[in-house]
Amino acid sequence: MSAVAGQVQAGPGRAGLLPFGPRGWRWLAGLVAAVVLAPLLITALSWLQVDAAIWAHLRATLLGRLITNTVILLAGVGVLVLVIGVGLAWLTAVCDFPGRRWFDWALMLPLAVPAYVLAFTFIGIFDYAGPVQGLLRDLFGTSAWFPPVRSTGGVVLVMGLVLYPYVYMLARTAFLAQGAGLMDAARLTGMGPWRAFFRVALPMARPAIAAGTALALMEALADFGAVAAFNYDTFTTAIYRVWFGFFSLETAAQLASLLLLFVALAVFGERYSRGRARFYQRGVAGNRPRIRLRGMRGGMAALACGTVLAFAFVIPLIQLLWWVAGNSLADLDAQYFGMLLRTLALGAMAAAITVTVALMLAYARRVQPDWFTQRAVGVSTLGYAMPGSVLAVAVMLVFTRVDGWLAELFGVPGGQWLTGTVIALLVAYSIRFMAVAFNSVDSAFEQVRPSMAEAARSLGSGQVEVIRRIYVPLLRPGLFAGALLVGVDVMKEMPATLLLRPYGWDTLAVRIYEFTSDGEWQRAALPAVTLILVGLLPVILLVRRSVAQRRRVSGPVPGAAP
Repeated sequence: MSAVAGQVQAGPGRAGLLPFGPRGWRWLAGLVAAVVLAPLLITALSWLQVDAAIWAHLRATLLGRLITNTVILLAGVGVLVLVIGVGLAWLTAVCDFPGRRWFDWALMLPLAVPAYVLAFTFIGIFDYAGPVQGLLRDLFGTSAWFPPVRSTGGVVLVMGLVLYPYVYMLARTAFLAQGAGLMDAARLTGMGPWRAFFRVALPMARPAIAAGTALALMEALADFGAVAAFNYDTFTTAIYRVWFGFFSLETAAQLASLLLLFVALAVFGERYSRGRARFYQRGVAGNRPRIRLRGMRGGMAALACGTVLAFAFVIPLIQLLWWVAGNSLADLDAQYFGMLLRTLALGAMAAAITVTVALMLAYARRVQPDWFTQRAVGVSTLGYAMPGSVLAVAVMLVFTRVDGWLAELFGVPGGQWLTGTVIALLVAYSIRFMAVAFNSVDSAFEQVRPSMAEAARSLGSGQVEVIRRIYVPLLRPGLFAGALLVGVDVMKEMPATLLLRPYGWDTLAVRIYEFTSDGEWQRAALPAVTLILVGLLPVILLVRRSVAQRRRVSGPVPGAAP
């Protein structure tokens, strides 16, 4: 500690104090919270100006279908991610069967596949003109009995396959943390394996399962590309239609506020499912004996894991690579590399801004942990619950009003200083993914002893110097992880980019949407493969973290991912 403190020694003239004292961090956190709340407030105020003609048209033609489709999507995806995520988590965490060590981490790979990529790949494979139905017609003379992929069941299946890892990761961690004594005690009372699972293990893991399900449902509500590929009307597609079809930003904001109600219900449902219940776990699983599944039972377990992984990752990736090799290499031109550079640039800029603000929020909560700062930091991370389409509409409304004020101030009618610029896009990204960066940075902060910063201050270092020369070096792994997660999320983000991008700032996600809208699945394969390869980076990071955590708890994990 003394060595580190010696590195930051500075005289009074070099203290680098900020223009505000420790309490100033409270107001900084409040300012960030106000930036997050402003779009929500403007969205709510959009109901003060209602276009009766547009709403009459929506009620007559679309609104009922939007609500019905959204409820069905939430119910279907919720059930599917619960069944797949919890089932696979129990198998890999508690049981032993052929291939378990490989499936343990491989089942997280679907996180790298954006929902809209899996959607158009499924359509290309299983639609009437696809290879599967073509083969069935060759073999049996017809494929009329094959279930249509462009259906409610198809979109629910795709969303469930993409989103089950949220439940799988959290449920698997919860099952691993349950000590062997719990199941042993249940077995001593006469419970069989199934009854012990439903009466003991599942209730203990319920908070983690509920949190993972809520995350999956919020992602389903926020999706635009997958439901658009299936022509499945939801609020996200309606927002896009109203904005660019009726050119009514206010009506789009009103639809966005209705979508937020569904998000609030998903969050409330997760909190209500826990109620006042508290679950305490003593010890960890360690190297407890696993339930051995041999013969047919082991084969069925491996088949279940392999089937999910095949349809969620392996088969789509093979199809995309086949399309790339057969057609898409012709699109590997200057325009493609330009879009790739813009995609990377947006991800890098958003990651730098978001991680910097997250660092300031985490530091504010550390040096000024009062009620106001805690609540302000909590509000600042609410953006992850807001779909990208909602944020896009809200940010556009705010910037439109700000541009109007600036136009009056400078006497330049019709001037656009903020709307239609990269600034609007970066603000939406930062609000949307602040929670991702903050969680990573804040968890790293917990590993830094306060005494180190106190020693540096006692030697005359100011706040900026302490942050720059104490916290930043020690927090570098957390900062890097947060930047990586945010950057990849930004590169895959479609709704906000599609609605807010400036002219000439098309990204890979936008290019995929344009190709799939025209039914050109083969040409969409190249940018899709690129996004999957980029998306593998945070998945590898999550796998390595999981393996490292298990090694700290129970020693080396044989056969684990490197």
